[in-house]
Amino acid sequence: MRARRLRASLKGWGGVAAMAVVCALVAVFALCVPLSGPRSVDDQAVAQSATINAEKAEADCEAPEKQTLPPSSADGDTIQAIKNRQGGKRKLIVGVDQNSYRWGYRDPNSGKRGELEGFDIDLVHRIAEDILGDRNAVQFKAIPTNERIPAIRDGRVDMVVRTMTINCERIEDVAFSAPYFKTGQQVLAPKSSPIKGYDGTLADKRICTATGSTAYSTLEADKKSGKLPATTDISETVPNQLDCLVRLQLGEADAVVTDGALAASQAAQDPTVELKGDAFTAEYYGVAMKKDAHDLVRRVNQILVDYRKDTATGWQASYDRWLSATLGKNSEKSEPPAPQYLRTT
Repeated sequence: MRARRLRASLKGWGGVAAMAVVCALVAVFALCVPLSGPRSVDDQAVAQSATINAEKAEADCEAPEKQTLPPSSADGDTIQAIKNRQGGKRKLIVGVDQNSYRWGYRDPNSGKRGELEGFDIDLVHRIAEDILGDRNAVQFKAIPTNERIPAIRDGRVDMVVRTMTINCERIEDVAFSAPYFKTGQQVLAPKSSPIKGYDGTLADKRICTATGSTAYSTLEADKKSGKLPATTDISETVPNQLDCLVRLQLGEADAVVTDGALAASQAAQDPTVELKGDAFTAEYYGVAMKKDAHDLVRRVNQILVDYRKDTATGWQASYDRWLSATLGKNSEKSEPPAPQYLRTT
């Protein structure tokens, strides 16, 4: 609420003047620009400056993927609470998908009794191994797209690792890690469809998106601005993104708009559909956690640094195993840039 009031009070000011006001308000606690690389600070200072920086990010959000804390291997209150769980529940509780092919899904032919597998699942196992010393010390909770943020805020999960895009609206509700994957919104439609991409060919077409997804908010904004044809029907929303593929198969939707990385996996599942046109946004997936879980955010960011450096069993190995078949062997377009972090004092 404080960030929203600040944002409202700055309305009508020039961009330079507005930034000057914000920087003046937070200068006691933090500098106004992100900084690459970690710094050593005590938990209390991190918590205080992180709160100030989070409010600044909400008031002036241009690069939400940079609004995260510097890496640290230290245990804080959040991590200690996870480690101190009693009654055999000393596990990391993580919200994931169980229906996204090659990301988080159950393969009945894997010979692993329907265990969850995929790129996101590999990352969860690495986080559990680092924090609890056991890659299998995880309690997976399958949650729909529209329940990702409520599950974090309600304390049902410690984190969500579920192809979740970092954006300005979401950083008001949850804290994100540094990006671990780069993607963009794309159109998925039947191969026989006259739809060419995210353009005028979507006029009079029914587009399906997941409730609470970045895709829907993008479509809604573009329709208001006139970038999307006025006759495009975007009213078809579903709890789970994969449900859109079913609607497409049933003829209840003409196209799906979702992250290109997910759309490519869906096209691999159904040879009658294909990606139409190029990605029309640039977005990043992050691990989502509670706003005040500063130690957990910093620990996950340290894990991501190490994960990307690990050529044997880290990010690249996971990409090669799960995603190269659908996104191509060259992972450069999917690997996020070097992370940048908020400076803390």
